[in-house]
Amino acid sequence: MPTLPDLADGYLMPADAQVRSIAIDLYESVADLPILSPHGHVSPRMISDDVPFSDPTDLLITHDHYVTRVLHSAGHELSSLGLGGGSQVAPRDVWRLFAANWHRYAGTASGYWLTRELETLFGITEELSLHNADELYDRIAAELWTPGFRPRALFERFRIEVLATTDDPLDDLSEHRALAADPTFSGRVLPTFRPDAYLDPDTPEFGVRIEQLLSATAQRTTFDGYLCALAERRAHFVENGAVSADHGVYEPFTADLDRSAAERLFSGALLGQLDPNESRLFRGHMLMQMAGMSVEDGLVMTLHPGVRRNHHSETLRRFGPDMGHDIPVRTEYVENLRPLLQKYGVAPGFHLVLFTIDETTYSREIAPLAGFYPSVYIGAPWWFLDAPDAILRWRSAVTETAGFYRSSGFIDDTRAFCSIPARHDTSRRLDAAFLARLVHEGRVSLPMARRIAEDLVDTIPREVFKL
Repeated sequence: MPTLPDLADGYLMPADAQVRSIAIDLYESVADLPILSPHGHVSPRMISDDVPFSDPTDLLITHDHYVTRVLHSAGHELSSLGLGGGSQVAPRDVWRLFAANWHRYAGTASGYWLTRELETLFGITEELSLHNADELYDRIAAELWTPGFRPRALFERFRIEVLATTDDPLDDLSEHRALAADPTFSGRVLPTFRPDAYLDPDTPEFGVRIEQLLSATAQRTTFDGYLCALAERRAHFVENGAVSADHGVYEPFTADLDRSAAERLFSGALLGQLDPNESRLFRGHMLMQMAGMSVEDGLVMTLHPGVRRNHHSETLRRFGPDMGHDIPVRTEYVENLRPLLQKYGVAPGFHLVLFTIDETTYSREIAPLAGFYPSVYIGAPWWFLDAPDAILRWRSAVTETAGFYRSSGFIDDTRAFCSIPARHDTSRRLDAAFLARLVHEGRVSLPMARRIAEDLVDTIPREVFKL
């Protein structure tokens, strides 16, 4: 039976023996440190309710669009993967399809994560195939109903200290309060304020959402009332442990409008009467307002631009968002963010973390911005760039300009709970490999490299995200 790649110490380590020895030493110094995950999409209800995962498909496939998009690209309908409200496909049949297509994941980031999950969680060392699909399904399914595989037990096993979720501004955050008050749960599950749908006039039913926001906060239907409502909901998140506000915008465009212009655009947005340029101005002004609020309330502002969401309209109509067809676009930061940074770039305590899926911006724009503005931090490679070679390209592109300490620390950005330790382990190994090369070339001392390796895992994310 073919076996999976060996995940011993040599996994993702440099080929050169001398550099590899240094890298393994650095990696071992941080391998068992707790996981800090300050941005992700795991449901807080999964942790608070602590309900067992129903089956292997639910655990490893259904909730991970990194996995399902590979199968879709190979011609398999999303409905055949159990996705969509009316799908009646049995989980075992989805697993068989996944196993039959295992070869398609070779060399991909999701292939690395899945391989690591299978070995470290279930002791599976053979390659998946249609021939062993049922046997492996049954082996995993048997484990899922044991106490050690309930979500809270895995939370402890994974050594997760902090896990941030992503939440709607009107969420009551009851699951977060329940976890914070539970004496049997030692981790921190923090909410994250995600206001995109309340800031973008092009969002479906934008007017209805704003009515709900104003009603929930007893504010008047004016621009000032709208701002007060957003600030009130942010305060609710802060009271419940939030450390950041996340913004998934198409472009990082910012604009500073006078009050009368903002009021006019707000009124037009509620009526659905803005033209594309007016909608863009309103979004840009509201991103500026969110920065001002972060200066006031201390929430870290994270910016995830540069994605054409829901690229295939029919897939969105049938299956909803987050189905793997969000596609990167070119993104410009220097001019788009200049109004915001002119106003808040040196404001004490303001933290702005810039992410991108456009690799061309790393050394040209983001690293130079972070190398000057004390508020700006370089977000870790995420989404399509959360992969071994891309992570090393990112580290090389930004370090010579901004150093290690202007980066955010690793961000797993995942909905797939069991992939969290595999993703963080990948980052730790690759940072150790990068540092080992600098040590071998005489560019960084070994003691300094040890300090940096630990700080990248612990000190830096604590400082950037105010943990």
